[in-house]
Amino acid sequence: MRTVGLGVNRVRYEVAVYFRQGDTIFFTFLFPVVMLGIFSVAFQGLGNVGAAPDGTGGITQAAYYLPGMIAAGILLSGVQNLAVDIAMEKSDGTLKRLGGTPLPVVSYFFGKMGQVIVTSVLQILILLLVARVAFGVALPTDPALWLRFVWIYLLGIVTSAVLGIALSSVPRTGKSATAVIIPIVLILQFISGVYLAFNLLPEWLQNIASIFPLKWIAQGMRSVFLPASFEAQEPSGSWQLGLIALVLAIWLVVGLIVCRMTFRWIRKDR
Repeated sequence: MRTVGLGVNRVRYEVAVYFRQGDTIFFTFLFPVVMLGIFSVAFQGLGNVGAAPDGTGGITQAAYYLPGMIAAGILLSGVQNLAVDIAMEKSDGTLKRLGGTPLPVVSYFFGKMGQVIVTSVLQILILLLVARVAFGVALPTDPALWLRFVWIYLLGIVTSAVLGIALSSVPRTGKSATAVIIPIVLILQFISGVYLAFNLLPEWLQNIASIFPLKWIAQGMRSVFLPASFEAQEPSGSWQLGLIALVLAIWLVVGLIVCRMTFRWIRKDR
């Protein structure tokens, strides 16, 4: 109970610190919202996506890009946010100081995980609100789709957070963390069906993207927010929900193993 109590206190602390950092708020919290607005406005002149030859039917650009922006937000909140944050805490001595306190490692990670979940939920709520109010996107009404959203989100955000912790050991210094992590995250967004239609990418690039979790998170979110007719546009011709769960679960296990092997309160080379 003491460990849980300390973890809850860490969640409050981590959330407060998160919202005091202007650059973090923009590049991980508001970035998907901004990108949704940009893509929706920039491409609205192209008409609806999936419209008939006479221009009828289909969905708006905002509706089409919403699933990808939600998936990108999950990646940014988990991978980019934690990888950069923990790398900087290693570099500036924060982890070393925490290692000299009674704070359990479990409570520390409880705080990080709680912060990621709180901020990502708020981010998704804002995305849905902007999509519905500003762009008139019709949200799902079937409870089964929202249940699907919940398990994809939970599996996706936990996996992303664990991978973010694992990646925090890659940057050599806190100053280099953004230069190392952001390009990885940006490339994954471009090849995973976030900014570009996945079925338009070359097959070899689709195969590479299919190795990583973001492609599957984005595909899962498309299965929730896009009409059933869009399922045929997936390379496999289906949403592959079982495979989504399997790939994310594998990455979760891999991330946990890497975290266990690499995380230290201080770097081994210091």
